[in-house]
Amino acid sequence: MESTVSNNLSRRLIQSADNHLAHTYTRFPVVLVKGDGCRVWDIEGREYLDMLAGLAVCNLGHCHPRLVAAICEQAQRLLHVSNLYQIEPQIKLAGLLCKRSFADKAFFCNSGAEANEAAIKLARKYAKEKYGVNRYEIITMTNSFHGRTLATITATAQEKFHKGFEPLLPGFKYVPFGDLAAAKAAIGPNTAAIMLEPIQGEGGVNLPPPGYLESLRKLCDEQKLVLILDEVQTGMGRTGKLFAYEHYRIEPDIMTLAKGLGGGVAIGVMLAKDEVAAAFGPGSHASTFGGNPLACAAGIAALTIILEDGLLDKCRILGEYLMLGLVKLKNKYSFIKEVRGQGLMVGIELEFAGKDIVDACLNRGILINCTMDKVLRCLPPLVVSREEVDRALAVLDEVLDNL
Repeated sequence: MESTVSNNLSRRLIQSADNHLAHTYTRFPVVLVKGDGCRVWDIEGREYLDMLAGLAVCNLGHCHPRLVAAICEQAQRLLHVSNLYQIEPQIKLAGLLCKRSFADKAFFCNSGAEANEAAIKLARKYAKEKYGVNRYEIITMTNSFHGRTLATITATAQEKFHKGFEPLLPGFKYVPFGDLAAAKAAIGPNTAAIMLEPIQGEGGVNLPPPGYLESLRKLCDEQKLVLILDEVQTGMGRTGKLFAYEHYRIEPDIMTLAKGLGGGVAIGVMLAKDEVAAAFGPGSHASTFGGNPLACAAGIAALTIILEDGLLDKCRILGEYLMLGLVKLKNKYSFIKEVRGQGLMVGIELEFAGKDIVDACLNRGILINCTMDKVLRCLPPLVVSREEVDRALAVLDEVLDNL
């Protein structure tokens, strides 16, 4: 009887979603209502192993007790005040991020797209003030993803995101990711910045060729360009370092973060070096909810837990273990073209569309997704265990074997 009631409730909720929510997502017919660690449960009580972490948001897993405690404590004190006043958790989080990174200044907002929008604005304003009003162009990479605002879909060099929204914002050039010669050739008298993800996420978990990011840093220095790194997905420990740029021994001039920064609470930030950040004076940019006390308290807790609980080391170790298991599957199944990734950011490229595999994994209680049509993506929480990785690998093996 209870199962029938749950099934009916699930159907009613999904029907209500169809009636009242904008159809901007192709949603799975599952209503998730509870989470704990790497597991989530739907309204019917079925358990799933979350190997997607809310698209790299829940780096600490679901409902980490220390994160929940920090949110509850802050919610009882102060939820929101205007940025016309000093905000204690915002000041503390900015200090922590700057201390742990290349940056001197932080601008808080609510999402990765907003952080990238701020980065685009800052790079243009800095370049115009320092080098002249014609310095406004930004070079970005094919198969990138930078957000859904009009500026950030223009920065996103994927035509499928542009359709229906033309005319796009002028001032962007696209070059192939990993092609240093193409980046050099694209630089002209109007170029202000180069913007890219150190590892492309939505574009298929694409890693840069050896020496590529180091050469881009050198190129930006030579040409007096701002280097912007979008670490919305790669940041906050996802690759085994707190920030992915640390793998390449370079520093950007601007970096953006979101997703894992709040452990599940919406928050974004643009970090910048002093010289560049100085182009943003009072009134030049703002965000009503950016850096609110609740989100920043979550950010402080999330960052502290990652650093204090050894999650960077765990990410590297479990990432290598996951990759090893996936390489074994590649050797077993000829239709797996490539396994690639860094830390717990992993892509499995197939010779065919991966939607049916994602659906089959869902039916067996494993959450993954597919990007670029043919790349299965695993982004498990940094707290994932070896046993949970084994379970995911076993289910994927079963699904692939049934093909």
